[in-house]
Amino acid sequence: MKKSDERLKSRNIKPTAMRELVLKILGEQDVAISLPELEQKFEKAERTTLYRTLKTFEEKKLIHSIDDGSGSVKYALCLEKCQCHPEDLHVHFLCTKCQQTYCLNDISIPSIALPLNFKLETINMVMKGVCSNCDI
Repeated sequence: MKKSDERLKSRNIKPTAMRELVLKILGEQDVAISLPELEQKFEKAERTTLYRTLKTFEEKKLIHSIDDGSGSVKYALCLEKCQCHPEDLHVHFLCTKCQQTYCLNDISIPSIALPLNFKLETINMVMKGVCSNCDI
């Protein structure tokens, strides 16, 4: 069994050719990728098929979405053990020069004490600045 099939099945996602291709492309990225950027990686693929694939991956916690304030939602693979609970979440970094968004997996989002009767569901923390590729 291919590693991509195993990774899909571990998240209860039925392997298909398109899902395997999208997973492969996401795995090759060093930065988060938007739907239009993903579309450019395919010669022939319908936008709706790619969008549905991303939504399935996100629902099954194979990827996470990032609203980095750039106006375009971006997607990145989750770590293998990630369940996208608040304690699994990490900081993202948007480079103001190249507009690339990086997952900073080693920097956890700090725990925040909420007021009584508030229930945390998700956190999105984006830092902005200049990445190491642009700061040369």
